[in-house]
Amino acid sequence: MTELMSRRAAVTLGLSAITTAPLFASATSAKAAGAPNYGPNEGRELSPGRRLVEIGEIPSEMDAYKSIKVVDVVYQPGAADPKEAVMDVDMMCYILAGEFSIKKTGKEPYTVKEGDFYTCGKGRTDKATNISSGVGIHRIAMLMPT
Repeated sequence: MTELMSRRAAVTLGLSAITTAPLFASATSAKAAGAPNYGPNEGRELSPGRRLVEIGEIPSEMDAYKSIKVVDVVYQPGAADPKEAVMDVDMMCYILAGEFSIKKTGKEPYTVKEGDFYTCGKGRTDKATNISSGVGIHRIAMLMPT
């Protein structure tokens, strides 16, 4: 009998597989998953060539944050943040499409492209420029403090 899996263990294993599947699916590349194809008027305009599309907000299980708000910032080719902006909250940025030059105060600019992650800390600066020939999309998870 020890060679057979108990019913409880089988159910636990099945539930674990079901709940972790979306995590692995979200780790696939934007091309494989299909980056959103936003229309020219979706979301709200932040500045010429940049639009903000709200994705959603969920409660956080992390003590330091009450919720996590997810948005996409859509950049037309060559579009850039108007200036280095100070971040209001901690953020994690994932590049769904395009290639960007990222400038932070006191650091050399660096490049991120589709599938890359980077972070922005509260009180620190960031300026993104879409250096690709196509539309670029930043998916941003904003960690909203308690």
